[in-house]
Parts: sequence; structure tokens; C-alpha cells
Amino acid sequence: MSTNTVRLHRVLRTTPEKLYRAFIEADAMAKWLPPHGFTCTVHHFEPKVSGTFRMSFKNFGTGHGHSFGGTYRELVPHERIRYTDKFDDPNLPGEMTVTIALKKVICGTELSIEQAGIPPAIPVEMCYLGWQESLTQLAALVEPDIPN
Repeated sequence: MSTNTVRLHRVLRTTPEKLYRAFIEADAMAKWLPPHGFTCTVHHFEPKVSGTFRMSFKNFGTGHGHSFGGTYRELVPHERIRYTDKFDDPNLPGEMTVTIALKKVICGTELSIEQAGIPPAIPVEMCYLGWQESLTQLAALVEPDIPN
């Protein structure tokens, strides 16, 4: 099993509450999580400690995709999320752990992400690229302050 780990850090112009919701609402995840060129289908989503989720990403150009799922290990509202993640593909073995930390700062929310245990078949730089694209989409979702 790989010990490959990626760490990302951003400050977003939004509240910890709104950012936290983007990680625990299925429709929000489907909108921002898939990297550019992919769509997301949420098959199951139960954001509670010991709750599980299942999703699949599809390459819009080729139609090929991959599915994955995991279990929520820790949920501290507006502060921390930790979950496991595992691909269904036997060529991508092992279980990853993703930890999300949120901290209120003067200009919004500091977001720190760690994804550990990335399968050896996935280049770490591809994970960084995918996460960077996802975080750009996350900012586009949570930063606007649109009145009802």
C-alpha cells in the first residue's frame, strides 16, 4: 500500500458554516468535486459518523469512469471532516484517508486538506492537479454571497 500523501491549503472568502455544507451536501459535492472534464453521480450519501457514501466520476470526453466510496470517521461541524475513500477498481488498491480542517480567519475560512494513502498507480502530481481544479470549483460555489 502506498504512503503517497497530498496536502493542500487555501483561504476562501466564505464562512466555515457554508464551506462545511459544501462537503456534507450531496448536490454540492457533485457540483465541485469532479475535476475539469468529469461529471459526478452520487449513488449514496450519508454524512454522519460511521455513515457511508458512494460516487462515480465519468470522463465526459471518453465516457469511461471510476467509482469509489468510503466511510465518515469524524464530523465536527464547521471545523473538521475525516473520511476514508476506496476505489472499486482492483488496480487501485488500498484505503485513503482524507482530512479536511476549517478555521475562521479575518477574511474568510482557512481550508486545509490532506489525502493520505493514495494508490501507487496514481501519480501524486495528478492528485494535486485534480484537487486544484476541484478547489477552484469549490471557491466558485461557496464564495458568492447571493441574496434570496
